Amino acid sequence: MERIIGIDYGRKRTGLAVSDPLGIFASAMDTVHSANIVDYIKKYAENETVVRFVVGYPRNLDGTPSEAASGVDVFLRTLANAFPGIPIDKEDERFTSVIAHQAMIDGGMKASRRRDKEEVDKISAAIILQGWLDRHNGSTPSASAADISVPENLSRTKGRSGKGRRR
Repeated sequence: MERIIGIDYGRKRTGLAVSDPLGIFASAMDTVHSANIVDYIKKYAENETVVRFVVGYPRNLDGTPSEAASGVDVFLRTLANAFPGIPIDKEDERFTSVIAHQAMIDGGMKASRRRDKEEVDKISAAIILQGWLDRHNGSTPSASAADISVPENLSRTKGRSGKGRRR
């Protein structure tokens, strides 16, 4: 069955999510040490047909690539070389960690599990992938980074109310 893999790449850990066979829903899959990510995906691809990768791309509030983007760029080249012919899309990952924490709270996850960064990484990967799926399938969109309010203490722009605009 065809699957799309969502990736929240980090220097130490990488969160992974996978679509259902119809490409409608994203589910958190796993968190892997970043040095082992390509091998992990190759092993996964032995049993499932991977048709696309959606990789979270770090951006600043103004939309420009953040400092972490250079590390993701290196990973994107590695991924493209390891899986030639499989398309790779970059997806804005702004605020996915904040959204993941809120989802964990809303889901009743205990505080000890919410502090586990591996849980946050794989849920962030699912949020990244679900945002892509929602836009490309024409379904009702779930929360995306563009729709999330930025708490004032996270905003660097003076006088900003912290509220995101709905488009």
